[in-house]
Amino acid sequence: MKFLGIFILAVILSTVSGQTTSFKDKVEDLKRAFGAVLDDTSAEIAGLTAQLLEMKEERAELDDTSAEIAGLTAQLQEMKEERAELDRAHAWQALHMAAAAACRGSTASGGTGPWGNAVLAKENTRSCNQVCGATVFSRCDADISISGYTGQATSYTQRLGHFYNYGCGTPGNTHVLFDEVKAGKDDVFKDISTGNWFYRFCCCRRP
Repeated sequence: MKFLGIFILAVILSTVSGQTTSFKDKVEDLKRAFGAVLDDTSAEIAGLTAQLLEMKEERAELDDTSAEIAGLTAQLQEMKEERAELDRAHAWQALHMAAAAACRGSTASGGTGPWGNAVLAKENTRSCNQVCGATVFSRCDADISISGYTGQATSYTQRLGHFYNYGCGTPGNTHVLFDEVKAGKDDVFKDISTGNWFYRFCCCRRP
């Protein structure tokens, strides 16, 4: 009987020991599986982090490009405005050259004296005697009024411009559109067909 009891106890202990070993193996398997999952997750996180960094760098490059485009756009706008101002200045200069030529042709003597003669903008409400008399070029030789059409001539009968000599003693036509000082800065680009008729100038000489 004792022998039988010892045999049964040995079988029971062997069974329990086998179950314990099997449980430990399962635990180890779970650890390994969990570790693999962690490794995979870490790899995915690292991949996502790299993608995010790449996207951030691409965004920074895009922002730099956008800033460059904005800067170039601003420069182009500034150049456009400068060009418009230059065109405007040249247009007024061309008008003044035409006025000087008109004064040269309207002056009986052709412009005499030891000083350079002057072309002054005529105020619409004053005579050229008054305008010239207010400067050192106090002698008026002529009051000229000129206008020109835009564009190239297309025939020999086409009117290209107009001129008048009102004389020095009276204001003449007092229309404000004839007064350059009171004109808008872009009015030089207009002609009779677009709202500006003539500009008037005083041909003045220093005695």
